[in-house]
Amino acid sequence: MDPDFDFGIGPEIAGPLILLCLALSAFFSASETAITGASRPRLHRLAHTGNRRAVIVNALLDRKDHVISAMLLGNNVVNILAASLSTAMLTDAFGAAGVFYATIAVTVLVVIFSEVLPKTWALLHADRVALVLARPIRFSTALLGPLATAIAAIARYLLRLLRVKAAAHADAADELLRGAIDMHGEGGHEPEAPAEKQMLRSVLDLADLAVSAVMTHRANVKAFDIDMPTDTLVDLVLKSPHTRLPLYRGQVENIVGVIHAKALFRAVHRHDGALAALNLDAFVSEPWFIPETTSLLDQLQAFKLRREHFALVVDEYGALEGVVTLEDIIEEIVGEIDDEHDVRVVGVEPASDGSYVCSGSVPVRDLNREFGWDLPEDLATTIAGLVLHEARRIPDVGQTFAFHGFRFEVLKREGNRIAQLRLVPPTAAAA
Repeated sequence: MDPDFDFGIGPEIAGPLILLCLALSAFFSASETAITGASRPRLHRLAHTGNRRAVIVNALLDRKDHVISAMLLGNNVVNILAASLSTAMLTDAFGAAGVFYATIAVTVLVVIFSEVLPKTWALLHADRVALVLARPIRFSTALLGPLATAIAAIARYLLRLLRVKAAAHADAADELLRGAIDMHGEGGHEPEAPAEKQMLRSVLDLADLAVSAVMTHRANVKAFDIDMPTDTLVDLVLKSPHTRLPLYRGQVENIVGVIHAKALFRAVHRHDGALAALNLDAFVSEPWFIPETTSLLDQLQAFKLRREHFALVVDEYGALEGVVTLEDIIEEIVGEIDDEHDVRVVGVEPASDGSYVCSGSVPVRDLNREFGWDLPEDLATTIAGLVLHEARRIPDVGQTFAFHGFRFEVLKREGNRIAQLRLVPPTAAAA
């Protein structure tokens, strides 16, 4: 044996050191996997109950990148050390062939006992493993963290020299939450798209949707002239299915107040004498105007703060666009809510050939939610608006268009407005 190759470490020392390196490698592997897979909400709840280990884990999760870098550094160091000791020990015993034996032995031991077993354990019980190893992980991070930080800084510097830029992930948390919602119920016996999934997705969409997407357009808003005889107004409000109604003066777009049916009927009940003498100013509230670009999330908060359920939507020029109610926003989350007073407007009628006859005023978003379609919602609010946007002209009755995988046939026009059309989805067209 060449004396220059003698490390001066006998098998009685190298053997235990190799086992120690493998044990440390298993610890680093389990720690990395546990910190990566730990549930922050669950550990946050445990921390609030007084679990000290959960407090430590939450602090580690706040600097997850730093912790994982330290674990990876420690794992590589002990794996390399185990390989070096094994090579020295087996080379002393078998000569040059010991290098081959050491490679096989260390590879098998590291893969099985230092990688697969600890990582599988940590994957199956991430929270429990993170809690068990919380203090050792904190100590290891404090010990190896500065060196890991220095190495990471060198790596970033080299990447900058190579003109490699880090991608920004501003929406990472939102994407993670959406991914968790999509995975909810998979592998079980729940439907493919349960109501819970749709509601959770809708809550996340509130900040991205403007009130113009769910409002009732001014063409469908029922408003009353405030200067009409009071008895006529009472009769019209009584016949209306709505509890809050806008009042205008002169022209419909000149909204001057909002009347609540219950307040009106209370006033009528207390009033003695002819209804014509009833003063409406006492119970007509000021109109609340909001811009059409207001997000549904902001409007929901505004409804709560003002304790109101009704707002008038205006465009950038101050012209009336429509009305939005608290019920409109709630329906965006939970789906359509119908009561005994709702008037069901003709919307969508399925045909025997797989097509659908739709009113032009049906919102694109409602169609997507109802049938699982993916028609673009950012180009137009209604299905008629989408056809006009794609056609770039006002189509004639009988004209057909094909876009986004669908076929659209104009069935009816009222003036320049598409009143009714037929939609043929991709599945029906293929058949």
